[in-house]
Amino acid sequence: QLQLVESGGGLVENGGSLTLSCQVSGLPSANYHIGWFRQGPGKERKGVSCISSSGDMSNYDDSVKGRFTISRDNAKNMVTLQMNRLKPEDTSVYYCAAARWAPCEVVITEHGLDYWGEGTLVTVSS
Repeated sequence: QLQLVESGGGLVENGGSLTLSCQVSGLPSANYHIGWFRQGPGKERKGVSCISSSGDMSNYDDSVKGRFTISRDNAKNMVTLQMNRLKPEDTSVYYCAAARWAPCEVVITEHGLDYWGEGTLVTVSS
């Protein structure tokens, strides 16, 4: 079984930055594509970003392009989401999830996921 644990959430000012981490354990992470998802108050969960198992390909939702950067370090079994120029509308619970077979263009649509973390809350003040 693969386990994923998110960390790094908290309260940040409008325009500020925050870094989220997804720690993977239980199985080697190198064969899994990892995606970030978020669910704001009164909204459906939506894909934010995804990075391929090797780290050589990634994609982003239009709402975060140019502001968020996804990366991974397979030696540390960790995936990171660097969030810059945060806006109040970014306020959400952020989740990471892993897919063994589905490519990132599928993962970011919230399909093909095999394992999910329990989320970390990000609040951006206005």
